[in-house]
Amino acid sequence: MALEDFCSLDNSDPFWDWNLSWNTTNPDFTQCFQNTVLVWVPCFYLWIFAPIYLIYLRSHGYGYICMSLLNKAKTIVGFLLWIICWLDVFYSLWERSNGSGIPAPVHLISPTILGLTMLLATLLVQYERKKGIQSSGLMLIFWLIALLCATIVFRSKVLHPLTVCVWRYTTFYIYYGLLLVSFILSCLTDQPPLFSQMVKDPHPCPEPGASFLSRITFWWITSMMITGYKRPLEEKDLWSLNPDDCSNRVVPQLVHRWNSEYCCTHDPKSKDQKIIFDPKETTQRESKERQAVAESEILLVKNSKKTIDPSLLKALCLTFGPYFLISCFYKLIQDILMFAGPEILRLLIRFVNDSSAPTWQGYFYTVLLFMCTCAQSLILQKYFHVCFVSGMRLRTAIIGAVYRKALVINSAARRTSTVGEIVNLMSVDAQRFMDLITYINMIWSAPLQVVLALYFLWQNLGPSVLAGVAMMVLMVPINAVIAMKTKTYQVAQMKSKDSRIKIMNELFNGIKVLKLYAWELAFKDKVSQIRESELKVLKKAAYLGGVSTFTWVCAPFLVALSTFAVYVLVDERNVLDAQKAFVSLALFNILRFPLNMLPMVISSMVQASVSLKRFRVFLSHEELQEDNVEHKPVPHSILIVDGVFSWSRSELPTLKRLNVCIPEKTLVAVVGHVGSGKSSLLSALLGEMDKLEGAVTVKGSVAYVPQQAWIQNSTLKNNIMFGQERREAWYQRVVEACALQPDLEMLPAGDDTEIGEKGVNLSGGQKQRVSLARAVYCDRDTYLLDDPLSAVDAHVGKHIFDRVIGPQGLLKDKTRILVTHGLSYLSQVHLILVMLDGEITEAGSYQQLMAKEGAFAELIRTYAAVEQTDDKGDNGKHVAHAGINVYRCFNIKKVEFKVFIYSFYVNRSPSDSCESNLHHNAKEAKELYKKPKNTEVGKLTEGDKASTGKVKLSTFAAYVKAIGVLLSCLSLLLMFIHHFLSLFSNYWLSKWTDDPTVNGTQPNSQMRLGVYGILGISQGVAVFVYSLSMSIGGILASRSLHQSMLFNVLRSPMSFFERTPSGNLVNRFSKEMDTIDTVIPSILKMFMGSMFNVIGSCLIILIATPLVAVVIPFFGLLYLFVQRFYVATSRQLKRLESVSRSPIYSHFNETLLGTSVIRAFGEQERFISESDQRVDHNQKAYYPSIVANRWLAIRLEFVGNCIVSSAALFAVIARENLSPGIMGLSISYALQLTASLTWLVRMSSDVETNIVAVERVREYSDTEKEAEWRHQAYNPPPRWPTDGNIEFRNFGLRYRPDLDLVIRNVTLKIDGGEKVGIVGRTGAGKSSLTLGLFRIIEAAEGHIFIDGVDIAKVGLHDLRSRVTIIPQDPLLFSGSLRMNLDPFDSYSDEDIWLALELSHLKSFVSSLPDQLSHECSEGGDNLSVGQRQLLCLARALLRKTKILVLDEATAAVDMETDNLIQSTIRSQFEGCTVLTIAHRLNTIMDYTRVLVLEKGEVVEFDSPSSLIGQRGSFYKMAKDSGLA
Repeated sequence: MALEDFCSLDNSDPFWDWNLSWNTTNPDFTQCFQNTVLVWVPCFYLWIFAPIYLIYLRSHGYGYICMSLLNKAKTIVGFLLWIICWLDVFYSLWERSNGSGIPAPVHLISPTILGLTMLLATLLVQYERKKGIQSSGLMLIFWLIALLCATIVFRSKVLHPLTVCVWRYTTFYIYYGLLLVSFILSCLTDQPPLFSQMVKDPHPCPEPGASFLSRITFWWITSMMITGYKRPLEEKDLWSLNPDDCSNRVVPQLVHRWNSEYCCTHDPKSKDQKIIFDPKETTQRESKERQAVAESEILLVKNSKKTIDPSLLKALCLTFGPYFLISCFYKLIQDILMFAGPEILRLLIRFVNDSSAPTWQGYFYTVLLFMCTCAQSLILQKYFHVCFVSGMRLRTAIIGAVYRKALVINSAARRTSTVGEIVNLMSVDAQRFMDLITYINMIWSAPLQVVLALYFLWQNLGPSVLAGVAMMVLMVPINAVIAMKTKTYQVAQMKSKDSRIKIMNELFNGIKVLKLYAWELAFKDKVSQIRESELKVLKKAAYLGGVSTFTWVCAPFLVALSTFAVYVLVDERNVLDAQKAFVSLALFNILRFPLNMLPMVISSMVQASVSLKRFRVFLSHEELQEDNVEHKPVPHSILIVDGVFSWSRSELPTLKRLNVCIPEKTLVAVVGHVGSGKSSLLSALLGEMDKLEGAVTVKGSVAYVPQQAWIQNSTLKNNIMFGQERREAWYQRVVEACALQPDLEMLPAGDDTEIGEKGVNLSGGQKQRVSLARAVYCDRDTYLLDDPLSAVDAHVGKHIFDRVIGPQGLLKDKTRILVTHGLSYLSQVHLILVMLDGEITEAGSYQQLMAKEGAFAELIRTYAAVEQTDDKGDNGKHVAHAGINVYRCFNIKKVEFKVFIYSFYVNRSPSDSCESNLHHNAKEAKELYKKPKNTEVGKLTEGDKASTGKVKLSTFAAYVKAIGVLLSCLSLLLMFIHHFLSLFSNYWLSKWTDDPTVNGTQPNSQMRLGVYGILGISQGVAVFVYSLSMSIGGILASRSLHQSMLFNVLRSPMSFFERTPSGNLVNRFSKEMDTIDTVIPSILKMFMGSMFNVIGSCLIILIATPLVAVVIPFFGLLYLFVQRFYVATSRQLKRLESVSRSPIYSHFNETLLGTSVIRAFGEQERFISESDQRVDHNQKAYYPSIVANRWLAIRLEFVGNCIVSSAALFAVIARENLSPGIMGLSISYALQLTASLTWLVRMSSDVETNIVAVERVREYSDTEKEAEWRHQAYNPPPRWPTDGNIEFRNFGLRYRPDLDLVIRNVTLKIDGGEKVGIVGRTGAGKSSLTLGLFRIIEAAEGHIFIDGVDIAKVGLHDLRSRVTIIPQDPLLFSGSLRMNLDPFDSYSDEDIWLALELSHLKSFVSSLPDQLSHECSEGGDNLSVGQRQLLCLARALLRKTKILVLDEATAAVDMETDNLIQSTIRSQFEGCTVLTIAHRLNTIMDYTRVLVLEKGEVVEFDSPSSLIGQRGSFYKMAKDSGLA
């Protein structure tokens, strides 16, 4: 033989010898084998993998590591090894030249190959250093293989020392010693590279600097685990994310791939435009009646030229595929190793049957089994790690892409994708992708495992296996049908979930309105209705799940049964012995996993495909065109030429034939009726509308103040500065000019006070002034101001106009476009644009328009007193400057009218009382600035808090109670029966295999087979009923927990919603409820299954080999310790992750509400980076939790592997008195034990970490609640209040127990039918008084009586439904107009039409295609603010209660409409008590009495004329407003 010639010249050294290596009690390898294979294996390994590794290192540098002691040592040892090898070569050459015998070629070639390999290894060490590799896996494995091969040679040399040449003997021992040193050195880690992230980061993740061994065993996270075990982990204990996992690295990659993909599949013309168009766009132009379709099932209308949908899947694969491919490599090795177990089991049974086999073979199989299972564990965990990290990156990228897209979609797209849907995309759908990534490899791995299992089964049982294959093929269509049905249910469930989250979102946004109108129950029913449809779908899915579980459990069993039946019945000489039965059973157990997983993976893929489609549709939405508005240097500030604009290309134009040219530094007023297109004009200038024709040019930067102020949940200071740097002097001027100084005095921490979501702790006027201050502070070229003065008091309005907007204001050198209903300012503007039905009907200066005698002049004459006066500086006409909106006066007698109005002219001296008062306030405020502020006092919102420690037993008890105790006990019993039958059937099989053979046959095989079959079918039935009972129980629990949470949240007082960010609440209703709906029931099922599996396996092993009883308690304790050690950290990480998830949604919600402001100011980048930061913060808690899972799995699988090896070891020891059947049973169960143990701990920790969802959902049952909605003890009379008398007795209230009284010592009586105006400076307590009347805030002292009834004794709904308010912020909910007016369906259509007629909306509603069924969008965005305000009036007219409260309810309507509203209120509420909070005093001048509040106390209370006569506070206010 060639190899024998190669090893020795006289063929005396054979390559292989069975008698030397196997059939002996003291095995050894031949010299030839030692000198060739054992030397070459490590060399081949390094030469094969080194080129690939070098290519990888070239493209992945991590920095440069300075030469360290470790590196020097590695290099020196490497060179010494190289020298040793060359010494062997030279010795061989010396032998040849010296004539002391020609050495065999092997002595020359092997050391040469080894020497070159050692040189390569040494050079690699240096190259790694230059590339910043701190610890190398490739080199460690190389030294390990080299050491293992050398150890075998070392043993041989020790056993046979005389046969070896002394020189080679000596060099080998030195070589072996150096190998050992190299191996130890390669286990250590080098210092970090220069300038690496780790050096700069205060909390670096230890992973990049960990050694290879530490990384594959996940030892590097142990320090965090120890901390978590000693005390609950906190946020400060978390490490920074690895740079590769951060949003700023991951998101741009996906966005770039998606944009390329989008451009490829669309018309090349769209490629040169940076903005992406929707494939629907051209179709939309043709078909104008396009319906808004639910996004879950959206069908893209194709063009005549078929456009291919861009593939998001392709973009995802290109982005994350390369890293994810590593997991495929791991999975392949793990799948092959999986079959080592049954093969070794076959050899062990053969060993037990063969009494002549030497004992060392048994021990060899045991060690081999242990090594294979350990290698399998390490590779499997590495595989999972790669999968989970890929999933994590995918989630980061998807959230980032959705957020970026949400900032640029146009209004038509915004209508199809509601806030609820987009939040669901980020939470539920992104989670689905993450879950799928873990299992996606099963798509190719499962068939591979099935094929390998069948191959080994064929080897074992022959063609009988085909019966089993037929059984499996029959199962495929059943699983396919189940998967298809699951998809249908999935789509339906997501649709319901979207609708529910959308309503919940609106509910939290409008909770104040809901409470004021006592509408909580209507909305609770609306949510419950959607929830029921969602649960109906879940129930159907549960029945499917039951069938599916039945097929999973029965499939492997039926495969085994049919195979054994055919094997035994085909030929009676076919004897089922232990080797055949239990090796087959072990293979069937392996088969069970892919067969079980495949349906799960398919359903998971189905879910992900639904989500993928939703993502694709959302990311394909039409975006705002960048060319809507051009920003370039032109002579004019704003230029619109032949502009035609629409909110959607499928709708008719909103603005037509616009031609506007506005010079720089001009002040322009835009006036017109409600719905005439004033706000739309500003939107067109911002590029928010689709430009159908014409051109728009805006010079320079833009600032925008929306009609409804958008306030962030941040400090007041941050709201004003809006990401700009702090310029103290300018900041002071802005705050002073926007009249915010007095407010800063009242706020607990000055400008460091935290403002709640949507500005809940600010009044309407304060919000508007903050919004204006933000625009002024940002110092832009052009200002678009959408009626910013409507929400402020008259004197404040004048102050702001004079100091900010007007000709002498801070913005005098800027271009300002002011939409306004205030006539008093029009004489001071340079240009007025009058709008009607989306067109500019008149344009010119005030004097020009008055001279024209057109519609504008008529408007002015009707609604403002005009006084012609000669002025030395200006011979024009002037409007009497009656504060703002003089046109709001009721029909006062002419004489009185003159007294109020004509005393006040435009050109007043700057020393008027209003200004001097504000100057005084400003000085005080400057003083206040110098005082130290306590920012803690200013905290308002409470972030989600992570509870610590174990999950309380009461949480589990609550869940069991929600399921039903009886149902829970029944499920447990069925589970026990199923596992008992399973154990008994396998025990029966072991007894069958031990049956003696008579004449080559087993006499009782048919009886054995029959019983085996019955046992199998029975366990299938048990598991089917069990699965159903668990799923139904889960749905019952879901229903009960959701209902109680919804009820508890709605019963919470207003202060609760001010403190709790809506993101937290939405998180509870979306993510936590999703966990309770779908995750917890399946995890509980798996937990119970794993627990019974482990107990069963241990029992069988103990019965078979009682000696194992010695080690099982030890391993059991070790197992428990590792499990408790892990759960402490894992549970807390899950909580931290859950808590840090809410801010992502809160910020997202906030952004969606303010997209137009963010875009106007060009702050998209800042908001994107803020969102990315929040996602990264969330992943900082998620990443350690997935690593902790791997840490645990490796340690537990090691414990499991030890138990398997112990079972095998004790079976080898006791082989004399052990039947092959029992041994086969014992080891086949032991082989399952590792997986069951790991699964049990994973499931037990998953149960603990996911049951946190129940804990968080129940959290709100313990928070404070409002008083009862209906009092059983006292029901007011049905017609109460009949007169409308209101009496306050020593009334006082405070917002929080720790704050001062905001209303104090209010004692007054209002008779039925009186009209009372409530006035006072901002913060005087006007709105607080009305909140007290509605018991939104409960009285701290005193009482309020209505018609003699103490309102504290009346149920809240009884009170709030009998008193009506028209609130300051008009809020609508998505749904029909009818639902918005009458959610309880208490009124007929005639009543509603009458109310609409009286509120001047009848003609508008009649013109809508769907009339009363017209769908309002979220927040009523498809109606103007004025129209919304009129709808609120219609609500009040419908309720027609004896008491009406107006909270500055007509701020957003034009003068004509306002006059109509006031006359409607006068006529329709004639006999009613009306309380009006007035910023404009002229609206209350004909009221019966006026109540003046100051610092929460009553200062004056009398008729307007008497108060003016007294010359007190009211007189000063009237004087400021030009009414006295």
